[in-house]
Amino acid sequence: MNYSIDISKGASQSDLGVGVVIVSEHNEIVYSAFTGEEGNASWCSVLLSKARKLQIFNAQSIYITINTWSDARSFDLIALLKEIRINKIYVGLPDPSLTSYLDNDPIITFNHVYRYPDELKRKILEQNDHFFTNSKQSIKYSPYYSENRISDLVIGKLKSKGFIIFKDEINAHKNRSALASLICDKYGIKYSKAINAVNNAISEAFNSKYEGYNYSNDLRSLELDWKENFMSLYRNLSTRPLSTINILNIGVASGHEAISLFSDCRHITFVDIAEDGLKKIKNQIPLSKVIISSASDLSSIPDNSQDLYVSLRTYNSSFFEIREAILEALRVLNLNAIIIISVANGFLCPEQPCIIPGLIVPGTKFVDIYRGMDTAKLIQAEFIQAGFKDIQIFSTNTEIYVSARVTDKGSATIGFGKRV
Repeated sequence: MNYSIDISKGASQSDLGVGVVIVSEHNEIVYSAFTGEEGNASWCSVLLSKARKLQIFNAQSIYITINTWSDARSFDLIALLKEIRINKIYVGLPDPSLTSYLDNDPIITFNHVYRYPDELKRKILEQNDHFFTNSKQSIKYSPYYSENRISDLVIGKLKSKGFIIFKDEINAHKNRSALASLICDKYGIKYSKAINAVNNAISEAFNSKYEGYNYSNDLRSLELDWKENFMSLYRNLSTRPLSTINILNIGVASGHEAISLFSDCRHITFVDIAEDGLKKIKNQIPLSKVIISSASDLSSIPDNSQDLYVSLRTYNSSFFEIREAILEALRVLNLNAIIIISVANGFLCPEQPCIIPGLIVPGTKFVDIYRGMDTAKLIQAEFIQAGFKDIQIFSTNTEIYVSARVTDKGSATIGFGKRV
């Protein structure tokens, strides 16, 4: 991966810097190419020329910094895969000209696709800053999200508690325990004190972001049929009315979605780390139960007590612990219960107005259009690991739904080999 980034520096400043490396099953570099290596020829043309010369048309892996979209309105990688058999694709970022998923995108259609880690994505963005800054993948086109970053809010909240944490440190410690351990090392305090400070800072940050959240800044303002999308998905999974079942809703935010979906539900529990959103939903739905807690700690909710677990656009949040949350979901759900999780997959560009697809690469001002699907596939993998069945992925313009069912809790796997 690092080598592909290094050779991409050979591109001229006027060209998108792309580095590509082909690796054999023995983990040896077979051949490589970069933009501008041979005049105006594309990296794909250069690689194919080398492959034909060496008569090597099979490889274990390809490492490509940017999945380029050619002037011929097709992906260069598709042309390469027609001649070279490759088992695994490792990709850094989408082409900056892409603004949506395309049906013929090999990163979407190919089975064995893996991503560069975020620190390497940031290097690629830095090398190609001009191209991405002037693309619709820049969140400057979504002022609210550009100016209200959870990581910045957490840094400010921790500073108010006496802990100075820098942005690069936040980017390198994106889960609660890692951030708490960093504070322990920097300030020589006990872990219990550090994790308490981290949890409080994160809760306060989300509270600040969503206490006065205006849905005119939200994709929901363009996707008017989002509620029907959810209900259609639910009706395909169950015939039971929402008003008759026990529902657990994780991540209330400002309550807009919860009020639209669950106002008539008598047996519903809302869980969030931000207190203000819970107060608002309690006022709107007085019969509801509210719990201030993270999704990874539902200790106040009994085992096997819920029929439906819903979490909309929360699992992609900063500092969210996906595995722990899914295991807690499994614990509280009944047999044959349903879980529906959605991953946010875009931002509102108010100027157009239009949707900027993707999720932000941490520590940058750019979105990665593949990141939402990456997160959905991660949730899918955790569902499989935990023992959920009937797993489905359903994509809309604004979010990606992942649903599943609890069919046999006795065979569910927790963590690595532990049984429920």
